[in-house]
Amino acid sequence: MRLLLISNSTNAGEAYLEYPKRNIADFLAASSTAGNRVDTVLFVPYAAVTFSYDDYQAKVAARFAEFGVKVDSVHRYENPAEAVRKAQAIVVGGGNTFHLAKTMQDQGLYEPICEAVIGRGVPYIGWSAGSNMSCPTICTTNDMPIVEPLSFKALNLVPFQINPHYLDAHPDGHAGETREMRIEEYIAANKGMNVAGLREGCMLLVEDGKMSLIGERPLRLFRYGQPPRELTAADDLSFLL
Repeated sequence: MRLLLISNSTNAGEAYLEYPKRNIADFLAASSTAGNRVDTVLFVPYAAVTFSYDDYQAKVAARFAEFGVKVDSVHRYENPAEAVRKAQAIVVGGGNTFHLAKTMQDQGLYEPICEAVIGRGVPYIGWSAGSNMSCPTICTTNDMPIVEPLSFKALNLVPFQINPHYLDAHPDGHAGETREMRIEEYIAANKGMNVAGLREGCMLLVEDGKMSLIGERPLRLFRYGQPPRELTAADDLSFLL
């Protein structure tokens, strides 16, 4: 199983998918070298809400064209599950995680994606909501539940939760809960689950049964009954698998 789980698509002041494009290109090239030839990826655009799936596909395709990879999109198929079964690689974009989960569930994509990624080693790339979708559930998304999915279950490609765009800040004058407080609520209610606070500009690479952090900022790991830990790109994160 090969996964590239990215916190965010865009760093402040940068173009769309600018900072992770080299990592994405290298990840897909490595998949090709390993025998999973990738010249076209199947994109899942269902996290888009205020813009069209066509526009989303075009935006991603423009970036992937820079390293010679075409972007097909699952929304163009009458049978999306069959498109997944034929995919060379699967890419799930960010947006609203609840909308993404509901539409993927409605289209029956969970089983074929898991079969492809876990069963056949088809590479999986996700950013933001797409990274949430790799977890056991979508319960650690930052998004508003604008629609109601059939359940909060996600693909369960990794056995821990991710909180993308993780922030430590507590803005002046803000009396509400911090991100850390919300995650502490989650682990209090789900005591056996780890939560990885994945800061912007960072990503997780899973391959050969190992996991590593890519990026200059540390990952903040939350476990019930323990103080949060800061882990860096120098640490082996495979214990979370």
